[in-house]
Amino acid sequence: MARPKLTYFDAAMSRGEECRLALVIAGVDFEDHRIQRDEWPAMKETTPYGSLPILELPGKPPLAQTNAILGLIGKKHGLLPADDFEAARHIGMMQHVEDLRLVVGRTIRMEEAEKKATREGLVADFLPAWGRAAERNIAGPYFGGAEPSVADVKLHMAVRWFAGGKVDYIPATIFAAFPKLVGVHDAVRDHPRVQAWYAKA
Repeated sequence: MARPKLTYFDAAMSRGEECRLALVIAGVDFEDHRIQRDEWPAMKETTPYGSLPILELPGKPPLAQTNAILGLIGKKHGLLPADDFEAARHIGMMQHVEDLRLVVGRTIRMEEAEKKATREGLVADFLPAWGRAAERNIAGPYFGGAEPSVADVKLHMAVRWFAGGKVDYIPATIFAAFPKLVGVHDAVRDHPRVQAWYAKA
């Protein structure tokens, strides 16, 4: 039987890595199709929405949009609660991460002086507020309690983005005041299947 195929850039970052980690935690044997940046322009118009990642399942058309992909993985492999209301809460947290990406992502192509001023403003206001909102919704050690979900891989990647210290003008410790949020990051990082995934990379 053909394996699911996940297509994203050859980078362990952002939305593509969330989908990879969800499949890894679910124990799914999948084709990790990684493309180079120079391949993307020719591919773009062949994708559902002109974006990556894309998940392909046998007999189905390509599925795009990260939260849709994660939602499907979660539903098929027990990484979303069976209860509809609880599942919706997880999806709400996934959107909270996308809100973060949207706000910070707007700064990436700014001129340096504007980027510095804008990001310093985010450090003073938006990012702590975002962290407080995440913190008060996390049960611990994972978002919903004892078991990981697709919401957790998104929270993991959000914290990891800044924790590496490579986002200019935003301290690596920006979320250090939120132990539950940092705890989700650490719980996903330390998951045995995630550890094994990175060990073979």
